Amino acid sequence: MLGLLKLAIRNVFRQRGRSAVTLASITFGVAALILAGGFIEDTIVETGESMIRSSTGHVQVSRVGYWQYGAQSPEKYLMEAPEKLRADLLAAPGVEDAMLRLNFSGLLGNGRTDWSIMGEGVEPLRENRLSSYITLTAGRRLASADFFGMMIGQGVAKALKLKPGDPVTLLVSATGGATNLLEFKVVGVFQTFSKDYDARVVRIPLAAAQELLATAGAHTAVVLLKNTAETEAVAKTMRAKLSGQGFELKTWVDLNSFYTQTVTLYQQQFGFLVVVILAMLLMSVSNTVNMGIFERAGEFGTMRAIGDRSAHLFRLIVLESLWLGVLGATLGVVVGVVLAKAISQVGIPMPPPPNADQGYISHILVVPQVIVMAFAVGVMAALFASLRPAYLMCQKPIAEALREGV
Repeated sequence: MLGLLKLAIRNVFRQRGRSAVTLASITFGVAALILAGGFIEDTIVETGESMIRSSTGHVQVSRVGYWQYGAQSPEKYLMEAPEKLRADLLAAPGVEDAMLRLNFSGLLGNGRTDWSIMGEGVEPLRENRLSSYITLTAGRRLASADFFGMMIGQGVAKALKLKPGDPVTLLVSATGGATNLLEFKVVGVFQTFSKDYDARVVRIPLAAAQELLATAGAHTAVVLLKNTAETEAVAKTMRAKLSGQGFELKTWVDLNSFYTQTVTLYQQQFGFLVVVILAMLLMSVSNTVNMGIFERAGEFGTMRAIGDRSAHLFRLIVLESLWLGVLGATLGVVVGVVLAKAISQVGIPMPPPPNADQGYISHILVVPQVIVMAFAVGVMAALFASLRPAYLMCQKPIAEALREGV
């Protein structure tokens, strides 16, 4: 077998013209798969990070039933000892920070008209660390000194014609059913990945929200992790630690059904692309392999005439194509990785995704799983392309093969 492999390698380099065409086809296909897979992976990662670092965090903890019934009766699902919960969450491995939020709904007024909003009472310093994907379109972020400061979504600002420095009134139903009204000053206008979120959400300091709702509690604890890839492992640890304490935990994937749908869509699109490129490789490689094999009919006829068996000839032809596949796939991986890194240095300007106003700069990630898959596709394309012509050549009568070489 070693001698047969050496002969196959020698034949590949002897047929330089045909080998170069085949190598070019395989290299192009493998590089295209690496670039497409890296682009899709970057899109998936950026979508997830934009959701995590604009609103949801990696993990959220609340009282059992809050996610299902909290919208109707939020006062029933207030956490009685949120600081103790925060301490427990910060003790978990892989946690960078944990912050408390108090959610409410109400009417925001500018003195002329009112707008229905969803509000979040947040801890400014901690939220600023989490919300790195929130873009300020005007003003600044909330600071610890802004007790009566407010950040509003871009949609809210457009609806009420507000800008930083404008006074607004916030009317909410406090705990127990009483109505409470406070005046705030707009300090900043923000934009996230979601137009719907920006059209309804305002943020005020947690202390102001607690005064407004006449409570010292919070509805959710939002956890920021050091590494997004560790989300499931950390969530499992937290569930075990909080078991039996009346809390439920949701990861950012659970909170963002849009992300799951996006991942499924892109994975199906990439799977279809893999099938298309494999088919194109099979057709292009089959064409060059067929020509190469049948142009050498006289050579193969001579080999069989001097005693080589058909099985030996079949293995030789397949090994030649397999070697071409390995060499072409290796070149494709090198070209694909180099192009991915070069393109990522520049970036690809992308238009706003669905339900968003803000575009972004996309990159091409080098993903080990995609590289392995692309390499396997290149090798398999060359291997499968050689099977039929190798079989037909082995079945051709020796005399006929020799005549074709004359």
